Amino acid sequence: MKKYPLMLSYITKTALWAGTKLKDDFGKKSDFDTVSESWELSVRKNEMATVENGVAKGLTLKEYFEAAGYDCVSPYFNSADRFPLLVKLIDAEDMLSVQVHPDDNYSSRVEGDSGKTEMWYIVDAKEGATLVYGLADGVSTEDFAAAVREGRIGEVMNHVPVKKGQTYFIPAGMLHAIGAGILVAEIQQNSDITYRVYDFDRVGADGKLRELHVDKALDVTRPYSEDEVNAIRFSNPERAMAGESLASCEFFGASRLTLDGKTDLAVGSDSFLSLICIEGSGVITFDGEKYPFSKGDSYFLPAGMGAFSLDGAATLITSRV
Repeated sequence: MKKYPLMLSYITKTALWAGTKLKDDFGKKSDFDTVSESWELSVRKNEMATVENGVAKGLTLKEYFEAAGYDCVSPYFNSADRFPLLVKLIDAEDMLSVQVHPDDNYSSRVEGDSGKTEMWYIVDAKEGATLVYGLADGVSTEDFAAAVREGRIGEVMNHVPVKKGQTYFIPAGMLHAIGAGILVAEIQQNSDITYRVYDFDRVGADGKLRELHVDKALDVTRPYSEDEVNAIRFSNPERAMAGESLASCEFFGASRLTLDGKTDLAVGSDSFLSLICIEGSGVITFDGEKYPFSKGDSYFLPAGMGAFSLDGAATLITSRV
């Protein structure tokens, strides 16, 4: 099976806090009135991206890997492995729940799953928008536990103002929540394990309060200093890529690539490259063929594909393992 730039389908989700920007501004089609998430690079049993172009059109990514060889992910990947990344767009019209994710060790032991470290790139944010980003200065794990038990969680959370173009790296164990009026591109370990700590007493579609996971959250939440976060965020320089490096950690590399004309690049044999266009438009040229993209489009470039070029006026978020 030929290696070439694969345009991907996407999977839409909805939630209590969803907005309409992914439909209105990014052209995402969905049966939902509001779209909370668009899963752009997803290789999961119930959320499987498919190829939208070329000779592999109609194949799921898993089927493409089987046909092209698992080395199109990386030379270290095989059929028994879970695909390493999940890439999403998330539109928060209202605030998400306050939550935390476990690391690999805890999740393997308790959930039989992998942990979740992630990164948010702020694609858009309304004036005055904020995130919950870790614990407030000086708050210990014991302080946090007491505040949760006593209904004072608002006193121990670190609220930060955000604006378009910023990046927030969220290691496993960091308390966090996307605030109202924020749209993010999320690069994460391919895990859906989330411990919800506080949800503003909202009810789900069934009319009941949404489930909380307080005990597990207390097990894994810990304070982080800015230096600790950055040490994890840039712990693996080998994963740095062209453009502005947003993260080069144990689990993934990510960058922002701003196009203003033509750029020549290559996909080596060590990892695939994911491209998601968050602004503008352009074209990928590979092996004499052109593959156009515009805002909201996502491509998977197989490992070992080799040299290609990008041309246009656009902002892309790229990621790899």
